[in-house]
Amino acid sequence: MSRVARIVGVGDYTPSNRITNEQIARAIPGWGAELIREKTGILERRFLCALDEVAGRSLRPWDGVRSNTDMAEVALREALEMGCVLPSSVDALFLVTSTPDRPDFSHDAMQLHRRLGLRADALAFVINDGCGGTPYVLDLVNKLLTSGGVRTAAVVASNFASAYVDRRVYTDPVAVGGHRLSGFLSMYVFGDGAGAVVLRGDEGPGGVLDSLVLSSHEPLVVRRGGGAECPVLLDDARPGDFAFVVNGREVAASYPHFMRACVEGVTRGAADEVRRFYLHQPNKRVLERFMADAGLSPSQVACTVERYGNTSAAGMLVALSEDVRQGVVRLGDGELVCIAAVGANVHAGAQLIRL
Repeated sequence: MSRVARIVGVGDYTPSNRITNEQIARAIPGWGAELIREKTGILERRFLCALDEVAGRSLRPWDGVRSNTDMAEVALREALEMGCVLPSSVDALFLVTSTPDRPDFSHDAMQLHRRLGLRADALAFVINDGCGGTPYVLDLVNKLLTSGGVRTAAVVASNFASAYVDRRVYTDPVAVGGHRLSGFLSMYVFGDGAGAVVLRGDEGPGGVLDSLVLSSHEPLVVRRGGGAECPVLLDDARPGDFAFVVNGREVAASYPHFMRACVEGVTRGAADEVRRFYLHQPNKRVLERFMADAGLSPSQVACTVERYGNTSAAGMLVALSEDVRQGVVRLGDGELVCIAAVGANVHAGAQLIRL
């Protein structure tokens, strides 16, 4: 019997600190609170950092969970515990994030490797990616597990948007595709959080039934600064160069195209048999339009963005973990679920999974 990649544990972490539209609009001027709600459908987002609304910047937490690595650790430990998986059994750890605590040398993944006490020969990588990174990496893990290259793998996705709150950065327009865009929309839609899944390569039915990835090159999110092209000390660097700038028009135009290709590519015309869809949620309005066009009912699609904001690569895994915790779906019950996302550069992908 052929090997399959089976989810054995899930976990998540979202901060308790709720930031309203009124608060973020005061900190980062651009739209008013009501316009944020109207345009995005987001009512609040969760921030790990406190928010200084007057100065327009974040205040770093010093107690408890206070970093990207901390959030990822909480989510991963929960997933390992649910799956009754010892850290010493993990063969590979992939952390998907574009907001690591330190940008180089797979820092956050190596910190998780150390904190959990993984074996010296266990792989640990940071995958520097955004919203589409989760199904992209799940596709890689599926291939590793089904080939027998590894037996147990963990995928963690995280987003630490509140660390970047800075009025100077997110109100400074930058040139993107011939247009002048400001990053204030990013601060309105993004929130903090982490989600994790632990997968095991087993023989038998179920697991990942189908998987695909797609690549394209639309500038959905741009961040020029921070690399060799535009280091911090470059003479002509502008504050806006260091913002994550969402190209809202490109997102709205490309999301339905890529998501339809991803969802239809793995469900193959049987979307009505899927119990639950865990889709990337740029904002609630974009998600709602896609659901209507694709004929997906609200009961089929997990939606957390109006409460947590867009948690980038973490969003699908946070929603799956929340559903498992609340009993909406159960690991091992054989129900079909679908994970799909598109983001940033473009990375897109999907998995059809029998739990």
